[in-house]
Amino acid sequence: MEGNDMVISWLLLITIAAAGLAIFDGVRRVRGHHGNSIIAIAELVFAVLMLVSVFIAFPAPLGTILFAIGLEIVLILLLVLKGTRNRAFTTLTLIALILNSIVVLIAAGWLHIPGLG
Repeated sequence: MEGNDMVISWLLLITIAAAGLAIFDGVRRVRGHHGNSIIAIAELVFAVLMLVSVFIAFPAPLGTILFAIGLEIVLILLLVLKGTRNRAFTTLTLIALILNSIVVLIAAGWLHIPGLG
């Protein structure tokens, strides 16, 4: 293959999966009327910005790591301030939190997994 080859790394796939799960979780929380709707809207905003920042370059301070850290804080708040006792919400939020934690740790340089960076 010649020309414009696109390289897809595992970190890119994990970032897209984390943002996608957070978007899905945020939409379910906003539509569900289970309380914490302001935090759910913040989850949607950070997840969409993180997903967009993977494909479009923002100005220097606004990068994927900043949106990933913001999303990390929001996901932790959603787990701590339980507005619902539904296991599906908690499981989905926890999976998104784990994937986003991997993204944050690798992007900050604190975790090195061969083949992901």
